[in-house]
Order: sequence, then C-alpha cells, then structure tokens
Amino acid sequence: MNGRGRGGGKRSGSAERPGRGRGRGGAEAAEIEPGAFPIDTGTAEILPDPWTDGAWLLKVNGVESSQLNPDQPLEMGFEYMRWAAAVMMHRWTSDTALRVLHLGGAGCTLARWTHAWFPQSRQTAVELDAGLALAARDRFGLPRAPALRIRVEEAGATLAGAHPDSRDVVIRDVFAGTGPSDQITPPHLTGLESAEAAARTVGPGGLYLVNFGGGPDLTLARREVSTLRQCFATVGVIADPQMLKGRRRGNIILVACQDELTRPAAGGRDGLVRHLLADPLPARLIEPAADFAAGAPPLTAALQPVS
Repeated sequence: MNGRGRGGGKRSGSAERPGRGRGRGGAEAAEIEPGAFPIDTGTAEILPDPWTDGAWLLKVNGVESSQLNPDQPLEMGFEYMRWAAAVMMHRWTSDTALRVLHLGGAGCTLARWTHAWFPQSRQTAVELDAGLALAARDRFGLPRAPALRIRVEEAGATLAGAHPDSRDVVIRDVFAGTGPSDQITPPHLTGLESAEAAARTVGPGGLYLVNFGGGPDLTLARREVSTLRQCFATVGVIADPQMLKGRRRGNIILVACQDELTRPAAGGRDGLVRHLLADPLPARLIEPAADFAAGAPPLTAALQPVS
C-alpha cells in the first residue's frame, strides 16, 4: 500500500488504448474532496497533487500512498506503478479478461488503471485497514463490483488461502511502518513460503508483480530476487539506473512467472524495453536476474498471517 518515488517530478506518461481514450471506463463518478479523515490505523489525508493538474494524493499516516486521478485513469504519477503496468501491457493484449489480485489496496490506483486498459478484467483489492477500504469505495470513484471488489483482510491470509491457478496477476504492494523513512514490507510476505503461495496462485501462465521499496543498500532486494528464483522460472528486475547503483531510496519492481515474461502479440520484450526507457523516469529491465541475486541467500520468513 505504499507509493514512494514520483518519476523525477515529471508528469506521468500515459498510453492511449486504441478505441478507448483516457476516460474512467465505467467507474463511479468521483467527488473527491480534500481533507483529513480518521481510519483504523490513524489518519488519511487527501490533498491536491502538485505535479498533476486535476489529480489528488492520498497520504496514510503521513506517507504518500496513492495518486487519485479518476478522470485520467491511464495516467499514473508513481513510476513503479507505470513500470508494473508496462509489464502487463506487453504480456497480454487489452481485450484479455484478467483475474487480478492486489495485495495492498489504499487508493487502488493500479486497479483503476487495469480496469481502463483491460476492461473485461475482474479484480480484488485486499486492504487491512477497514476504514481506508471504506473511504476508497466511497470517496475515490472506483469501479464497482464485479469489476473491482475491495476485501478487508490481511494480505498474508489472502495469499495463504488463495486457490491454485486462481489468478492471472498477483500484485504485492504492502508496507508498514511509523513514518516515511521506515516503511518496509512485513517479512512474512517476502519469504519462500510467500513466494511459493504466489507461484501456486498464478499457476503456469500468470504473473507475480512485487513493489520492493528500500534504501540504497540493495541486499534485501537481492535476497528477495533470490527467493523468487526458487519458485519461478523467470524473474526480472525493473528500476532506474540510480536505484540500481544504490544511490537513492526508492522502488524496484520485481517480476516473476513460469514462462516468457512478455508475449509477441502484446509487443514482446523489445516493446517492453522501449516502453520502460521512454518513461518519464527511464527504467532498465534486468532479466534474467541471476547476476543481480548472485550470492544472496533466500529469505525464509514463514507465511504466517498477522493481525
């Protein structure tokens, strides 16, 4: 549930889906209003996005969590979400009816994008904070069920209970902490048991997308890639060069599947590479990721759901 970097202060790039444009794609009309409001874990706040006209930022306990831009759902201000979306775009054509599970809901920005680009999809967003989930449903102009269901549940419990081959995409974007500088993914969502559960859930043809956030020390990122490589045949890393060189705090997208990452009908690997390089914050694809993870031991925390 935590978004950090913002694409170098530039307006987000957006893709135009043929025959659809950039409308909200059947979502409820949004009446987003600025201000702070209580949630189960503390306080959430909606304020104007200084980088994007007409968009809003959602902060959760002082941490930037989501961009809300219901009138332009294909535009996303957080670079890691654009990178994750690029992978989906170059794996499936836009008429594919995807089954998507979001571990971490918050403002459901990526779910809104998925509904606009893959309108036949069915999605579930899992959010631990019931107050935040209610606000998302009532305040953010999101697609309604069955296009998007919001479930109040702990992400580990959801993943542990998921049926085999029940999702085409699982997206993990879960963070916890007391402030902007100490946000981490709970360890039980990063270990081998979690990776095995994700691999089981997406089956042989699905995709696991992980938003890894951290500081310049990439040790934990390398260990998580090593963990994923124990469970998936293909693992890749997407980040901007400064992040990969350990020069800043930010986000890395980890991608994992059992087959080729991209498919020719959706633009293939070359199309994905070009897409990432053309982003407002250009990113590099590292796949295979064996060298990135070389010597790093897998993470071993058990998948034990927490309250």
